[in-house]
Amino acid sequence: MTERRLPPGSNGTIPEDSAPDGRSASAPAHGARRGAEAPVDGGTPLRIITYNVRYFGHGTRGIASTSAAITRIATTLARLSPLPDLVCLQEVETQSLRSSTMNRRWHPEETQLERLMTELHAALAQAERPERYVAYYFPAHTYRLTSRTNIYTTGLAVVARDTFRIGHHNAERPHDITHRRRVKSLKQTRICAHVSFEHESGQSFDVFNTHLSLPSVFSREFWTGEARMGFGPNQLEEARVLADFVRRERRSDNFVVVGDFNSLPGSPVDRFLREETGFVDAFAKVRCLSESEARAFPTAGFMNLRMHLDHVYSSERLEWIDFAGTHPFGHKGAFAGLSDHVPLIARCRLPGASG
Repeated sequence: MTERRLPPGSNGTIPEDSAPDGRSASAPAHGARRGAEAPVDGGTPLRIITYNVRYFGHGTRGIASTSAAITRIATTLARLSPLPDLVCLQEVETQSLRSSTMNRRWHPEETQLERLMTELHAALAQAERPERYVAYYFPAHTYRLTSRTNIYTTGLAVVARDTFRIGHHNAERPHDITHRRRVKSLKQTRICAHVSFEHESGQSFDVFNTHLSLPSVFSREFWTGEARMGFGPNQLEEARVLADFVRRERRSDNFVVVGDFNSLPGSPVDRFLREETGFVDAFAKVRCLSESEARAFPTAGFMNLRMHLDHVYSSERLEWIDFAGTHPFGHKGAFAGLSDHVPLIARCRLPGASG
């Protein structure tokens, strides 16, 4: 299921008067809603968030989604200043027993992303903030009970300001990056979402959102190595497929590759993406961190474990400004307690972009 261009209103429906290029015919002129945000050093920064929301079910330990979790995350996003330009989400459902058992749908076809957008726009309207967003959903995997009933589903989402022009997306057919070796029928599909945008400055840029597999328990390295996250041969193969996809499909030299990589800084996956593929680790670059120092900044937690698993990579062309608003997992912050991950909140400047 693909969700496109959810409207500025809070009813979660798709307007019938959408323009041919995908923008709502009632949307404001290109770039009209950014006036409240001050430029940095004369340029227009782009604020990007990557966030694993755990199916909006963190309060139930992932067993079931709750409406309270969706509302709290939407409200927290709406309170950010400056507001994000792009929000890349992992672990988002469509419709299933897990997503609706405790979270009653407002209409029969409602999905998690639709509810999130409804809540986000309601929070923005309540705060008298004029910005509005559009959303795309990228389905990954479905665990079925019957042909009409899903136990649970998996997927990614990209939420963007409605002032950006959409040049291309693969929401109808996300790219499969899954490494399958054994028990193929049971292996959860992993994908890469891709959206190509045109920034208000006229610059084009690409966003790739992904969620790599956990290290395979069937590999010898899983049981013999001291570190596991990002050390699985299956993960490295998925990273290779991902890098090849980015190389083939990007529409410009300005691109970001974000998501939950289930990989530590300095792991084979991380080093492959940086050293062999040439991706820039934006977080380490901005904060001038070594591999060990970056690894000590946790973005996710499981029981007593704290791990740096989420990453923001990019081409060398982007100028990274800061990660203001990003807090280590387990520390106080706006998103504390909302998921088993915390968001990475980054700002960059496109080359040639000027406010």
